[in-house]
Amino acid sequence: MSTMTMNFKRRLPIPMEIREEMPLSADMAARKPAFDAEVAAIIRGESPRRLLVIGPCSADSEDSVLDYVTRLAKLADEVKDKLLVVPRVYTNKPRTRGTGYKGLLHNPDPEAPADLLEGVKAIRRMHLRVVEETGMFTADEMLYPANFQYLIDLLAYVAVGARSVENQEHRLVASGVPMPVGMKNPTGGSTAVLLNSIYAAQAPQTFIFRNWEVETTGNPLAHAVLRGYVGPDGATYPNYHYEYLERLADRYDPEKFEFPAVVIDCNHDNSGKRPLEQARIVDEVLDSVRRSERIAGLFRGFMVESYLVDGNQPVGGGVYGQSITDACIGWEGTERLVRDMAERL
Repeated sequence: MSTMTMNFKRRLPIPMEIREEMPLSADMAARKPAFDAEVAAIIRGESPRRLLVIGPCSADSEDSVLDYVTRLAKLADEVKDKLLVVPRVYTNKPRTRGTGYKGLLHNPDPEAPADLLEGVKAIRRMHLRVVEETGMFTADEMLYPANFQYLIDLLAYVAVGARSVENQEHRLVASGVPMPVGMKNPTGGSTAVLLNSIYAAQAPQTFIFRNWEVETTGNPLAHAVLRGYVGPDGATYPNYHYEYLERLADRYDPEKFEFPAVVIDCNHDNSGKRPLEQARIVDEVLDSVRRSERIAGLFRGFMVESYLVDGNQPVGGGVYGQSITDACIGWEGTERLVRDMAERL
C-alpha cells in the first residue's frame, strides 16, 4: 500500500475571493490604465522615458517597505520626465537549494513557521498598501504562476526569474499576463534559452490553469532582462557589457519578435551580488547606449536592488530597512544613483 507524501492541509481562498475581501479603491483602479499605457509605451519603444524597477530584494516588512516606497515616490516625481519608476514589491523569494526564508507568501512572519493562508492575504495587503498609500503601482516576480492573480489589478510589471524561465508553465502563463513580463536569462546565461522564452510568451497558447482550459492571445510586451550568469567554473559573470548587448541586438530579430527590448538587472550575477557596484553598471550601460544605435534601440531601462540600509543581515537581525535576503544599496546611494541616471538619460 502506497503512503501519501502530500498532506492536503486546507483549501485556500481563490484569488477572486481575496481581491473581493481586500479591494483596490475606485480612485486607484481608475488611474491604473493610464499608468499601464505608459509602461507599455516604454517597452514598445514609443516613449522617450526609461523604466526603472527598483526596491528591496524581498519585501519582508510592511513598515520598512512602506517607508521605502514613500521616499521612492518623492524621488520618482523628481525624475518623472526621464524615468518611470515601478517599486519592486517582491513577495516570493526563489531559493537555489529550496530551503530557508521563501518570502512573504510563505513566511508573513520571517521568524515563524510557514503560513500560506496568512501569506496570500499578506502579499495582497503589502501591495495594496503600497498602491493606496504612495500612488505607485508595483512589480513582483512570478515565481508561482497561479499566484499572480492575487495581485493582477495592482501589478504594473512582472518578472520571470532565471530559475523559472525555462519552465513551460511560466512561459505559457506569461503569454496571458496583461502587463509587460521581463524574462530573465537563465542562470547558465544562454541567449538562445532567453529568446526562446520570449518567443513562447509572445505566442498565443492553450493550457490548463487553475483547473480551467484557457487560451491566451500572446503577450507582445514580453522582453529580455539580463542579470548575469554563473559560469561552468561556478563564478559569476556579467552580461551587460557592450559586446554582449551588441550580440543580443544581432539575435533579437524584429522579424521574429514584437518590440525587441532589454532591461538590465544591475545586481545578481551582473554585480556578483555586490550592490554598491550597481551605480557603476548603470554608467557603463548608458555609455554603451550612447555609443551604439543598435544598443540604444533595444535598451528600455534598469532593475536595481535597493532598500533603506546598505547590505544585508540574517533573518531576525533587527536592523530596520536592511535586506534579509540579497544585499541592497541603501537609501543615500539610491538617491544619488537615480538622480545621476536621470541626468544622463
